[in-house]
Amino acid sequence: MASKMSQPNKPEIRMVLIGKTGAGKSKSGNTILQRKDAFKSEASPSSLTSVCKKETAEFEGQTVSVVDTPGLFDTRSKEEMMRELARCISFAAPGPHVFLVVIQLTRFTEEEKKTVKIIQKVFGEQAAGYTMALFTHGDDLEADNVPIETFINENADLRAFIDQCGGGHHVFNNRKEDPAQVRELLSKINAMVQRNGGSYFTNEMFEEAERVIRAETERLQRENPRMTPTAARQQAEEHNPFITAAIAIGVGLVAGALLSPGAAAGRREWSECRQKQSAESQSWTGSRTLQLQNKCF
Repeated sequence: MASKMSQPNKPEIRMVLIGKTGAGKSKSGNTILQRKDAFKSEASPSSLTSVCKKETAEFEGQTVSVVDTPGLFDTRSKEEMMRELARCISFAAPGPHVFLVVIQLTRFTEEEKKTVKIIQKVFGEQAAGYTMALFTHGDDLEADNVPIETFINENADLRAFIDQCGGGHHVFNNRKEDPAQVRELLSKINAMVQRNGGSYFTNEMFEEAERVIRAETERLQRENPRMTPTAARQQAEEHNPFITAAIAIGVGLVAGALLSPGAAAGRREWSECRQKQSAESQSWTGSRTLQLQNKCF
């Protein structure tokens, strides 16, 4: 669902990069942030991004936050999956403006066809409306003088995939440092945000994470009066009871039920539990948050 919170001109844009290993997520993150070292990136058959990481920069007056994630189809334990999904939610709270599905132009695989469906399965059906395909290696198209629309339309599976993405698509030439391609991407994202009512994507999980993060931020500032609000927020996003609960429980609300065949039922069950606990939720802080979370997992 979309947040109804009003937002100022040029609000922060929060992006979550999703894709398989080798698609160019980290390199794209560096391009978006106009930094070479925000995320570790180099040619490798194995994922260099083993944990979620968030970096923020300002681009022409707009704050841009990018969450880089491990390879979507990497083999990892269920505990690792839960941890990184919870960290992703925590970093993107109160919700991302866009899920950027990063795809290498010449390597659209059977696995990648399922990406939007996976996003919907984990975050809910409406997440597709906040999804955009980001193609890397755009220099290959430039070299062959092939328009991106022609390339997409020549592949029925790719065309069908793009049609699932509410935000359409964009192409990056990661070899160039031209800010124009970032400017165009942000323009497309801002247009998508407006189509979505001027708001970011959110759901119960992101709302839960945001409540916990705010409480943790306030605690850190009380205990460390010299800590800036920004530093406290960053630390709270990295370490908070929401992530702890996800790791401790392993399955259930945060991801297990949502990744199972009964995902929709899992979300409904969690929502019903949250409604029953709504009176208590107004005063969640610290360990109390974890106790209440355990009731709903």
